[in-house]
Amino acid sequence: MPTSEMNAAKQIDCVMPAAGLSSRMGEWKMMLAYQNQTILDKSIENALKFCSRVILVAGYRSDELIERYKQHSGVTVTVNEGYRLGMLSSIKVGIAQVQSEHFFIAHGDMPCLTAELYRYCWQQRGLYSLFPGCEKQTGHPVLIPKIMIPSILHSEQTGNLRRILTKANVRYLNLTDEALFFDVDTPEAYQQLLANAQ
Repeated sequence: MPTSEMNAAKQIDCVMPAAGLSSRMGEWKMMLAYQNQTILDKSIENALKFCSRVILVAGYRSDELIERYKQHSGVTVTVNEGYRLGMLSSIKVGIAQVQSEHFFIAHGDMPCLTAELYRYCWQQRGLYSLFPGCEKQTGHPVLIPKIMIPSILHSEQTGNLRRILTKANVRYLNLTDEALFFDVDTPEAYQQLLANAQ
């Protein structure tokens, strides 16, 4: 059976935060042009080459994202009204929609993550949170077992998801692919992204 059919038969959710103000970029990075689409389009497309659904967490300019993806069968848009509280608040909103036994988290400004990276991480899944990088540079996509959702939702942490996950079992794959760490959050990073695509 082809991989795409296998994935269609198996629920694999990917929570994708795309709620922020893009303050470091100076303009809204999610809709910046990339490979005849946008950065966010590409991030979603790559995730859906392996995952069965992207749970897209909108916040800033959420109406535009709802309109853009309302006809996309693989995308569920959910809105974080408190997006100014930071990334963890968006992750909490997204994971409340998760249905699969394991789920990914991958940011909307990481358009270079490939289906192969998702697939490799998925093959290493277990009853632990899985980081593709190392302890010092953890990278994305992160693969988390559904059993961790209550701990994340009820945590009083306001900053870093990693602090919550590392209180339980974690595993690091020690991969070194630059795509795992490359988020497009500054004008310089955007120019590098465009240069690498040529």
